[in-house]
Amino acid sequence: MNMTDYAAERAAFTWQPPARFNFARDVFDPWGDRDPSKRMMHWVDDHGHERFITYREMSRRSRQLCNVLHAAGIRRGDTLIVMLPRLVEWWEVLTACLRMGVIASPGTGQLAPKDLAYRIEASRTTAFITEARHTDKLAAIPEATGGLKLKLCVDGTPPGWRHYESVVAAASDSFEAADTAPEDDALCYFTSGTTGYPKMAIQTQGYGLAHQITGRYWLDLTPGDLHWNLSDTGWAKAAWSSYFAPLNCGATLFIHHSETFDPKRTLELLAAHPITTFCGAPTIFRMLVLQDLRNFEFPHLRHVVGAGEPLNPEVIETWKNATGLVIRDGYGQTESILLCASFPCLEPRFGSMGKPSPGITLAVIDDEGAELPPGREGDVAVRVEPRWPPGLFKEYRGDEEKTRRCFRHGWYLTGDRAYMDADGYFWFVGRADDVINSAGYRIGPFEVESALLEHPAVAESAVVSSPDEMRGEVVKAFVVLKPGHAAGEALVKELQEHVKTVTAPYKYPRKIEFVAALPKTVSGKIRRVELRDREWQQG
Repeated sequence: MNMTDYAAERAAFTWQPPARFNFARDVFDPWGDRDPSKRMMHWVDDHGHERFITYREMSRRSRQLCNVLHAAGIRRGDTLIVMLPRLVEWWEVLTACLRMGVIASPGTGQLAPKDLAYRIEASRTTAFITEARHTDKLAAIPEATGGLKLKLCVDGTPPGWRHYESVVAAASDSFEAADTAPEDDALCYFTSGTTGYPKMAIQTQGYGLAHQITGRYWLDLTPGDLHWNLSDTGWAKAAWSSYFAPLNCGATLFIHHSETFDPKRTLELLAAHPITTFCGAPTIFRMLVLQDLRNFEFPHLRHVVGAGEPLNPEVIETWKNATGLVIRDGYGQTESILLCASFPCLEPRFGSMGKPSPGITLAVIDDEGAELPPGREGDVAVRVEPRWPPGLFKEYRGDEEKTRRCFRHGWYLTGDRAYMDADGYFWFVGRADDVINSAGYRIGPFEVESALLEHPAVAESAVVSSPDEMRGEVVKAFVVLKPGHAAGEALVKELQEHVKTVTAPYKYPRKIEFVAALPKTVSGKIRRVELRDREWQQG
């Protein structure tokens, strides 16, 4: 066990990052230097392909990619968008960017051309790496892509693109890592808000080091573990549990590349391979427990965690009864590392967020920044004074106002509401804003509403969360139609398809209700809270 005494570990923990730090040079490479045969990844797909990759091999490949990027004019501080599924190249790209001091901006393959245009322009992207099936999206936005110095395709050579493998294999594997500092930019994640376009959350080299906390204490990883995290590579959870946390600990990653999620196949893989630790979103576990778990045995599995949204106590109970293992909840954000968790050494309380991480001062506070007593609901907040906590984001790049609004009286406000019980366990209540968290995907109402308003039949729209047994919550749209348009199932399907084409498909409203008018404040603002409350009372 990496932590056997929670109180003692909390008291003893100190956060003292070095003056100079580069994750690739100072954490990743040493694992391969100590043992050239040490495995970093066990990769499989649905077609019988299997690869074993060492830390040493990944280090070499990342250095070759560094030389490709450097030759194209990509420099320290530039931004590179990587839009790849669970392919080995995704790990090569992240490692190369960290090594160079280039800012990596991972994105999901579901992003539409409109989404990509915004991201490229907002982040001033200079390089883009993706698959052939997505290259047409960039061709559709020539006004946004004219400044790209390099476009690499991993599975072909469309016009204007270079073949990833060809240029990497031909490059030198000698490259000196940038001598970065812990506070230097490393990652740019676009995270949805309730209004406006997605915010650019900037994480640093020190964020990678801070995920020691995530890996050691919550994932409970050691160099002997084979760890499987089920997360889309476009989301920060992949940086958490498919990269920084396990690699800090020298664990081996189990990666399953598949176009779709199949709960039965997932259980078969868990049973067939010596996977010791497993991480999934609550949606994943809700689907797994619907299978007949008595048909499977997991002889190597010793530790299971869930994150992304609150996990239903009944799901934890069902999984425990079938496997003997408790799903340990973890809480954090794109803007942070692990803030709170049901750590292995703690008595589990099903449905609780657990207790604060070592190195993190987490509290439930009131509007004046005062810590609230047990049982009182308030804002979940992280103390940022007198010292900045491990792994907390640097800023929302280009938006000082949104950055400023996240901080109050020496606290960072997570935007979530909770209460703490008498024993120090945190219990999630809900979000203070209107962001919809569907199956771990954060969706901003503004983006969906904007897409709906582009349809000629829509006069007004309001988007809120609606309860869903499988996904926790889904997107529901209340739509006011323009004169001359009739409500009906045909229009529902048409609007859903429209949203899928205008923005990322995962954002489409799974429920649509046509209404004569939307509730508004005196100043004319739509009262989403009224619609959301009605949905959840009915649900």
